[in-house]
Amino acid sequence: MMNFVWMVIVGLIVGALARFFYPGAVPMGWIGTAVLGVVGSLVGGFIGSLFSRGKAGIQPAGIALSVIGAIVTLFVYLNFVK
Repeated sequence: MMNFVWMVIVGLIVGALARFFYPGAVPMGWIGTAVLGVVGSLVGGFIGSLFSRGKAGIQPAGIALSVIGAIVTLFVYLNFVK
């Protein structure tokens, strides 16, 4: 259960950073921001796995790739889905 709570907390932080760095206003609540962060972490993890096999746990490069993945996810969502 605590893994789920940490996933939501980290997703909220990553999603908030992605919304901060994305140009323009992003109309999204805190639940959408958390979902964006979790999906962005999955996308960032996939991008990272294409280049190398990383260590388990929280790494600074993993956080950066999570934010990049969330920005990519936000771009796709705002321009192609919505």
